[in-house]
Amino acid sequence: MEPKELLDFLHIAEHLKCNTRHSYTSSGRHESVAEHSWRLALMAFLMKDQLPGVDMDKVLKMCLIHDLGEAITGDIPAFEKTDDHRHTEARAVDSLAAALPRPLSDEFSALFAEMEARTTPEARVFKALDRMEAVLQHNEAPLDTWIPLEFELNRTYGVEDAAPFPFLKALREQLIADTDEKIADSTMT
Repeated sequence: MEPKELLDFLHIAEHLKCNTRHSYTSSGRHESVAEHSWRLALMAFLMKDQLPGVDMDKVLKMCLIHDLGEAITGDIPAFEKTDDHRHTEARAVDSLAAALPRPLSDEFSALFAEMEARTTPEARVFKALDRMEAVLQHNEAPLDTWIPLEFELNRTYGVEDAAPFPFLKALREQLIADTDEKIADSTMT
């Protein structure tokens, strides 16, 4: 990869710092897509010894790149995303892959295809972590930033994804307990 190609790609990726998500931080400001991706990657790194038989280096790569299409399309919350949105984001990912030299572009495309298919343990772990990071962020955000459907969504989002992996299942159960505690604490004040 030539330096100019790298810088051009990183310039596009920088938009993830500017594009905000539906989620809020604990200080009450909108979270950026880049912040979500960073903590998702940190989660994967910290769990490398908790998921035997899973290639956590591959999961880490998935976490780092999974929302790159949103550098072009912006973020759309999962509960609002349509097939048209997914198609537009897939085209954005294809254009980003095309901007990379081979074999990097091939690896990039293969990772996205694997994440989309969700047939490998790595893709399933990635998706579980992606959803759980969103739940974690909501648990940290002020409750008045939640919309009504999130009171139930925070209890169910990612449960099925985490279930096949004992450590992820336990983590998801703890997130549910944290959600319940947050909601209960708010009704006592």
